[in-house]
Amino acid sequence: MTHRRSLLALPLAAAAAGALARPALAQPAWPAKPIRMVVPYPPGGSTDVLSRLYAERMGASLGQPVVIENRPGASGNIGTDAVAKAAPDGYTIGAVTASIMAINQFLFQSMPFDTAKDILPIGLAWDTPNIAVVAPEHNKAQTLQDFLTWAKARPDGITYASTGIGQTTHLSSAMLFGRTGVKATHVPYRGAAQVVPALLAGDVDVALDNLASQISLIQEGRMRGLAVTGAERWPTLPNIPTMVEAGVPNFVVSVWGAFVAPAGTPPAVIEKLNGAMRRVAQDEAMQKRFIQGGATALWTTAEDAATRAAKERPMWQQVVRDSGARAD
Repeated sequence: MTHRRSLLALPLAAAAAGALARPALAQPAWPAKPIRMVVPYPPGGSTDVLSRLYAERMGASLGQPVVIENRPGASGNIGTDAVAKAAPDGYTIGAVTASIMAINQFLFQSMPFDTAKDILPIGLAWDTPNIAVVAPEHNKAQTLQDFLTWAKARPDGITYASTGIGQTTHLSSAMLFGRTGVKATHVPYRGAAQVVPALLAGDVDVALDNLASQISLIQEGRMRGLAVTGAERWPTLPNIPTMVEAGVPNFVVSVWGAFVAPAGTPPAVIEKLNGAMRRVAQDEAMQKRFIQGGATALWTTAEDAATRAAKERPMWQQVVRDSGARAD
C-alpha cells in the first residue's frame, strides 16, 4: 500500500515542480510592450522636444516604442507625481528637469512626492543654457548692455516672461535683473509655447528662456539673442556672448534634463534604460542634432544624476529665497 502511494505521488510531485518552474520560464523579457514617457510640461518646449529625440531612438534600441505623454501643471509636479505613483515595472518613466529635482521643493509648501524616495534617477539626458532674447520688431537693443541701459531708463520698469513660477527661466531672470538694478515685473506662462508668441507680439519685453526653445527663432531672425548663460559661447551661435562676456560676472546657469522611474523599479530595468540612453547620447549624429537644437546630449550613471541634483539644491534654495518666489 505504501509502495502504491509512493508511485502515485511521483507524477504529482513532478507536476508541482513543473508548475513552479513554468512562471519563471514564461516571464516575458523586459520590455514586452510600449513604454510610456511622461513629460510634465506642455508640447513644444525644450523638455518636450528633447525628450522626443530620446524617445524615438530609445524605442528603436529597446525594441518597443517609447510613447510621449504630456501632463503639464504645477511646475512639473503633476506629471512627475504620476510617474512616482505608477507601477514600478519599467513601463512608465518620466522626463524631469533641474526645476523638478532641485528647485520645486523650495517653492511649494508641500510636495506630492519626495524626489529622494519616490523616484529613481535613470541618468542625465541633456544640458542647455538659458539665453536672453528680445523680439527685434519691438526692441532695438543689439547687446545685453544696450538692453540694460534701455531698461533702466524706463520709469515703470520692464516685463519679462518665464515658462512658470520658480522655473530656471524665472529664477535666472530674477537673478540677472536683481544684480543689474533693473526694475522688472515677472509674467509667468505655462511653457515656451506661450512665451514665444508673447515676445513676438510685444506683450513682454524680454525672456531668459532655454536656448533649445529659442535657437531656431534666433537663426531665422525672429528673435535676437543677447547673451547665453553657459560658461562658453554656443557652437552654432558664435556671435552671441556669454553673460560674463556681456558684463555680468559670475553668471553661469546650466539647465539639465534627466529621466526617472518610480521607486522600486528593478535595477536590471534601470540598467537597460540607462544603456539605451547611453547609446543615444554617444551617437555622433544625435550629438550634432542636439547641438543644432540648442542642447548637449549627456550620458551619466543614475548615481551621477542624483549627485548633481543634490549638489545644486543649496544654490537654487538661495536663489528662490532671494527672489521671494512662491508657487502655492
